[in-house]
Amino acid sequence: MEFLQNNLIYLIPAMGLVGILVMAIKSAWVNKQDAGDKNMQELAGYIADGAMAFLKAEWRVLSIFVVFTAALLAYSGTIHEVNGVALHSSWIISVAFIIGAVFSATAGYIGMKAATKANVRTTQAARTSLKQALKVSFTGGTVMGLGVAGLAILGLGGLFIVFLQMFNVVSANSVEMKTAIEVLTGFSLGAESIALFARVGGGIYTKAADVGADLVGKVEAGIPEDDVRNPATIADNVGDNVGDVAGMGADLFGSYVATILATMVLGQEIVVDKLNGIAVDNLNGFSPVLLPMVICGLGILFSIVGTWFVRIKGEDSNVQTALNLGNWGSIVITAIASYFVVTAMLPEHLHLRGVNFTSLDVFYSIIVGLVVGTLMSIITEYYTAMGKGPVNSIIQQSATGHATNIIGGLSVGMKSTVAPILVLAGGIICSYAFAGLYGVAIAAAGMMATTAMQLAIDAFGPIADNAGGIAEMSQLPPEVRERTDNLDAVGNTTAATGKGFAIASAALTSLALFAAFVGVAGISAIDIYKAPVLAGLFVGAMIPFIFSALCIAAVGKAAMDMVQEVRRQFREIPGIMEYKAKPEYEKCVAISTKASIREMMLPGAIALLVPIIVGFGFKGVFPTVSSAEILGGLLAGVTVSGVLMGIFQSNAGGAWDNAKKSFEKGVEINGEMHYKKSEPHKASVTGDTVGDPFKDTSGPSMNILIKLMSIVSLVIAPYIAVGVSAEHARVKEKVEIMTKPGSPVKVAAATLAIKSVKDSVTTYQ
Repeated sequence: MEFLQNNLIYLIPAMGLVGILVMAIKSAWVNKQDAGDKNMQELAGYIADGAMAFLKAEWRVLSIFVVFTAALLAYSGTIHEVNGVALHSSWIISVAFIIGAVFSATAGYIGMKAATKANVRTTQAARTSLKQALKVSFTGGTVMGLGVAGLAILGLGGLFIVFLQMFNVVSANSVEMKTAIEVLTGFSLGAESIALFARVGGGIYTKAADVGADLVGKVEAGIPEDDVRNPATIADNVGDNVGDVAGMGADLFGSYVATILATMVLGQEIVVDKLNGIAVDNLNGFSPVLLPMVICGLGILFSIVGTWFVRIKGEDSNVQTALNLGNWGSIVITAIASYFVVTAMLPEHLHLRGVNFTSLDVFYSIIVGLVVGTLMSIITEYYTAMGKGPVNSIIQQSATGHATNIIGGLSVGMKSTVAPILVLAGGIICSYAFAGLYGVAIAAAGMMATTAMQLAIDAFGPIADNAGGIAEMSQLPPEVRERTDNLDAVGNTTAATGKGFAIASAALTSLALFAAFVGVAGISAIDIYKAPVLAGLFVGAMIPFIFSALCIAAVGKAAMDMVQEVRRQFREIPGIMEYKAKPEYEKCVAISTKASIREMMLPGAIALLVPIIVGFGFKGVFPTVSSAEILGGLLAGVTVSGVLMGIFQSNAGGAWDNAKKSFEKGVEINGEMHYKKSEPHKASVTGDTVGDPFKDTSGPSMNILIKLMSIVSLVIAPYIAVGVSAEHARVKEKVEIMTKPGSPVKVAAATLAIKSVKDSVTTYQ
């Protein structure tokens, strides 16, 4: 036991290394599987080359951003005092930022590489059995899940150890500890910055190709979705990898890191009981800071165990049930282990910002987070899965045309926000009731603990989708496509539940980051009764709308270019429809690549620059309202509006997609069966086309938007904090009013007020 206590901090990155080691083993297993015939490998090669070309183009642009931002952060680290308040930062924050950006990009690359290897092997496996196809596709997804979680824990844990040594941290509540945590925020900022561009850029890419392929191929030419004759089909399959795999990998990597960091920031403020001057947690007061990393590190190990439960017996087995069993298994094991970890690490009594709580209260908060994550997945599955009421309602409304299909999908998306928001609200209230703001943060960490498993399930979907595309393009026997379609249909639901999980974690993480921002900025409350704060609230609520508009408009522009190119090739290249000529796939890939890189810049700039403009632009403008308060109002508006927009768009898009896919097996509408190419099916294709940018571009970007703006605000918080000089100005103003001739207030009361404010300033310092 003493060995564990003395070496616990070193076990954290070690757990990350275990995840990466298992990832390497599973990746090697996938690579050894049969990749099929020459034609299949050629098609898979086009997809892999296109995905890699996009990532290289994206990295070239983002490398400029990373260098420029790192230089600004390095300069900010040289400023040691603002308004008489000492700052706890260092130029090393720029190094942490670069490492976070590199790790985030690497996480996306690992997922994309695994997916492009697993897709064709899943197709080949589907020639033998559904069981083998699931094994290959899910193992490919597991590579990304373990890679993302392993890199996050390794990076955070390793950097934290380095910073503790570098800044000579000996106490959890010391100034040196504040410096270490402040510098560590650079790692999270780098991760989330890359995640935003990867998610937005990848989302624009995949949906521009998908919409273009659908409108010309399926609707105009009447050929199957992944027909080899469609010039946009390769770009469409590439998009599945760069958007749903690389983008999602970077996204949840950022969520994972931000959640842990927010909990660490609040944990650093916790006061633990001491006995004879020694912290009773046997970790010198560090236990609340280390706990989220330990829980998430163990979550990697339990996710590995959970993957063992994902098995099916035969062709009639339920794939969704197998995935759910693995997911719930990892969650239950994490819940049980959390009790022993929390009670072993934390002292019995803790205190944070006027709230007293116990170690058991912290454990209950973790359970709340796990329950919230599970409920969010269940609710999302209900609103997006085939055979459920919401999707069936869209199918029925497809009978009367395209417009009613759109109306039905919008209605389902809007209704789908009610239950998740109530679950989130209940989770926030319960976790806060148990352990205050630390309870909310550790609940988010508990939810994110099984990220490796969540990502494995999520990445399995695009792999299965690509496998079906390769089967269609290779003109394999119908039973192969039936097996891949079985996996793909489940993949659509798992992708939707993954997005629901991501937005739920983002909501709790943003609240924890918001609490950390309030503490660092030196403000005690956000008073919306003040006009500038209320104005900030309204502006913040507007940002997700303009952000979504830019993302969807970008998809529209790129899709128009794609449609024109596909039409041109059908018109100018004779023999395509007769399989006598090969389409120019690379030109469609180039259109999506250029459009996504160009169009991702403005939405990214909004997320990064708005907090800086508000924080510094309104500094000192209003005598009674600090810029930190106005920025707090902005963050509140962004968070609430962004969560609602994210849930609405992701669920509406997922429901539209599965409504369309339901026609492949046939659906009954008013007593009559309808199949593909029927009029109701054409209406469902239109709905899916509208829903695609909802569920794969703007919707999933909402969770990164709200987290990134919170992290940027946290990084700049020390520079806009309510400092000593501002407090003294308030004291002087109060004294002048209270001692004015004729005032009924006594000088003694003024003296008491001065002492009270001075005490609060001393406490803040």
